[in-house]
Amino acid sequence: MSTDPRTVPPQTYPPQQAPPAAQSPAEAATDAAQLALPRLRVKGTLATAAVAVMVAQIANALPGSLNGEFQTTFNAVGSQLTLIAAAFMIPVVVFELTFGLLGDKLGHKKLVMGGSLLMAIGSLVCTLAPTVEAMWIGSALNGLGAGAIFPASLALVAAVTHDARARARGIAMWAGFLSVGAALSPLLGGTLASLGSWRGAYGTVAVLSVLTVILALLVAAEHKAAQGRKPDWWGQITFALGLILVLFGLVKGPEDGWGAPHVIFSFVAGIALLLAFVLIETRVESPLLDLRLFRNRGFTISSIVAVVGMFAFLGSLFSLSMWLGPVQHQNPMNIGLLFILLQGPTFVLVPLISRLLTRVAGRWMLTAGFLLMAAGALMASGLDVTNMSMTPFITPALLLGVGFALTLSPMTAIALNTVPLHLAGMASATTNLLRDLGFALGPVLAGAVALSTAGASLGASLQTATLPADQAGPANAIFQAGGPIALNSLPPGAPGSAAHELALQSLGNGFSDAFIVCAIAAAAAALLTLIGLHGVRDTHPAAEAFVDPLVESTQS
Repeated sequence: MSTDPRTVPPQTYPPQQAPPAAQSPAEAATDAAQLALPRLRVKGTLATAAVAVMVAQIANALPGSLNGEFQTTFNAVGSQLTLIAAAFMIPVVVFELTFGLLGDKLGHKKLVMGGSLLMAIGSLVCTLAPTVEAMWIGSALNGLGAGAIFPASLALVAAVTHDARARARGIAMWAGFLSVGAALSPLLGGTLASLGSWRGAYGTVAVLSVLTVILALLVAAEHKAAQGRKPDWWGQITFALGLILVLFGLVKGPEDGWGAPHVIFSFVAGIALLLAFVLIETRVESPLLDLRLFRNRGFTISSIVAVVGMFAFLGSLFSLSMWLGPVQHQNPMNIGLLFILLQGPTFVLVPLISRLLTRVAGRWMLTAGFLLMAAGALMASGLDVTNMSMTPFITPALLLGVGFALTLSPMTAIALNTVPLHLAGMASATTNLLRDLGFALGPVLAGAVALSTAGASLGASLQTATLPADQAGPANAIFQAGGPIALNSLPPGAPGSAAHELALQSLGNGFSDAFIVCAIAAAAAALLTLIGLHGVRDTHPAAEAFVDPLVESTQS
């Protein structure tokens, strides 16, 4: 679905802050062993991390170019398509902090191999999926595997690089391969779908995942961290269940009705569990999330805009994929090429962004990026759903892609540079989690807005439309059973197909509203950044030390 190069710039610390605590003997021995690694072993470890994260990101981004194929293959309704994308991101979000801890305890190489095996299984399930429900299972397994790979692969990069220059190159390579995965994914999906086999894209991911396991086994070095921190299992359970229930309610609400008993139960139970999570985090000895971070204004503002801004980006991407796929039924290859404009700038602009971080305050980069995203989403809201040309999508896609590229690194930099040194690791991991939460909310909230609006609009139109009697009955029945997506996808001449134009217009209106919501969210993030971060000191990189966003997450 998206590029997420969790690149963390170097960090300097104000003179009044205490230096890092001295290493324990076990930690010193671990570092000494890593420093003694043969050069080929170091390169093999870096190669493994790069390939693993690229494959994970390919799996992440595949649904963006294949939603139309999923709808045709499984005759899926809107919420079912939303769940394919959401099923991947939810495990990434809810287990992100715990996977960082498990990697420290069990070994990050083992976690990369285990995550890759899970992705191989999940992708095989998607390849053979007979129903949309099987796609949910496969996507969830892929997300669980990717959730392990993201922190563990970055931890391996940090483990074999021991000075600022080497680590800068390693992290840049890691982020670059993540971006390459996001750019290759729509091309892979679009090409194979155009050749008549979208399932081959998931089969390719399964093969690449197995090859990643073999590569790690043969050439990568293992790395563990000697940590005394304990897993926060109750925090993990309440957070995972609470978030899943709330997102489930948001997905099912538009089609089943916001007053449906299971939807209400999902919201009530989910919110109760999330409140329990907050209470647990204030009392547990080793919290999953250290709530002291939010006493800091700079960190709190950057956290809010991470969620809101990334929702705006992923919500816009999901809306574009639905508009071009299940709504307009465009050629998958066209969708894949368009998604390069959305994903490519993050990779292409890496050198420029790196230089800007040392010359321009992160506050201004964030504001500019969010404003570009707002402009792109606003332009997309004015598109004509009956216009099948791809040309009108080019400018909105570029604005969204460049805006996204401008926001990623500054978000992390501000979050890290505005908290005390001893909380930097937790701050980095928390920022990643909140950013991924925004990614997870994107398709869920955008889909809820679009499908709710489209359903209400189409329902009203069907009541007043003068359809032939042999068309009106089937059209209403199909709408009640499957919503606007099902009615819009009827082949010409089928019972109910006379209402196709009504369904098409209603979906166009619905996703236009979703784009507007995303534009408002991006503009709000820009305004909050501009005002909320005024006066917050922005410490720029000085290439003295790096704070690894996920390796260090268990050291605070």
